[in-house]
Amino acid sequence: MTALSVNVNKIAVLRNSRGGSEPDVRRAAQACLDAGAHGITVHPRPDARHIRADDVYTLAELTRARSVEFNIEGNPFAPPREGYPGLIDLCRATRPAQVTLVPDGDDQLTSDHGFDFERDGDRLRPLIAELAELGCRVSVFADADRDGIERAAELGAARVELYTGPYAEAFEGGDLDAALRTFAAAARRAQAAGLGVNAGHDLSQANLGAFLRGVPNVLEVSIGHALIGEALYQGLDATVRGYLDVIAKAR
Repeated sequence: MTALSVNVNKIAVLRNSRGGSEPDVRRAAQACLDAGAHGITVHPRPDARHIRADDVYTLAELTRARSVEFNIEGNPFAPPREGYPGLIDLCRATRPAQVTLVPDGDDQLTSDHGFDFERDGDRLRPLIAELAELGCRVSVFADADRDGIERAAELGAARVELYTGPYAEAFEGGDLDAALRTFAAAARRAQAAGLGVNAGHDLSQANLGAFLRGVPNVLEVSIGHALIGEALYQGLDATVRGYLDVIAKAR
């Protein structure tokens, strides 16, 4: 069954908007795991706009104690700065089960594209190898409509995470069939190269089922923005269980 990893960045956004420690990121992650989530995702950025380095250490301890996956997303090319030791050092300190490499810059509101593996491959290869030596499974963010997704395997990655923003837009616009064909084809190309397939970005209870029915063998979905938004109305426990129900029905 497809695993659900809950991205708790938005909990940190709420906390940081006021200062202090509420809402508590660890407590929110604990609630998600109690509801049945299979793992926790964070995406620390150098500007610390949401998840901070201290959150990463805290959540690494929590997920280790619960024997669930901890997935750290981040830009491997972003240099360290005050308050941000850099993605590799964070992973060296916490040894997450999975690291998802994402080419986001400081000026991006959110991740909105995958890697260009032809352009970025030589820089990615040694970083992927270093993370793998730490015992981390490495996934790389990829666009479904870009050629060369297979090269992620040559670079040493174990998985790709398909950037699903375009799928969510197509779902809203009613052009679902064409988008599903594109994503299904990308998944099959990746799998033929020996890569596992994850997916994430703008997935919701409304559009997740159709995606999982249309795209073969998705191993994991990472969902944060929509899930936390829905939880404002339904509560975290009910919302996480709702996603798990969608996943179960899509099998």
